[in-house]
Amino acid sequence: MPENVEREDPTLTLGNFVPNALRFWHVTLTLAGESRDRQQVKASLARLGDQHAFLHSLRFSSNRAEICYWEEAGQMLDAAAMALRVWDEHRRSADLPRWEVVGLEILERETFGTREDLRRVLVGQGARRLEPVPF
Repeated sequence: MPENVEREDPTLTLGNFVPNALRFWHVTLTLAGESRDRQQVKASLARLGDQHAFLHSLRFSSNRAEICYWEEAGQMLDAAAMALRVWDEHRRSADLPRWEVVGLEILERETFGTREDLRRVLVGQGARRLEPVPF
């Protein structure tokens, strides 16, 4: 190969993507099921917020919940696999309803940053206790 020809850096493929490097993923997990007392659902989600790191949004109704948080993983599929287990892993300790996953959205941090509608969710978030809010 001639010396003046640039070689492609094998660690860079899509933008600044480095294979197997841990990245942050924004996860929105939606669950639904049999209707429960709203105050019970709210209390369960508050316990989940105390137990699960990086949660920044908890929304609920009597038969549905949506949790948003940051996950660290090498690939989106890894983040998805972890997200699909979150509810069941905390179901007993947080007294969560036996609901099923009905929605899952996972965005890489850079992509999340381009979504104005999602960035507004984080404005004003600080060290305060996370409070579940109704839909």
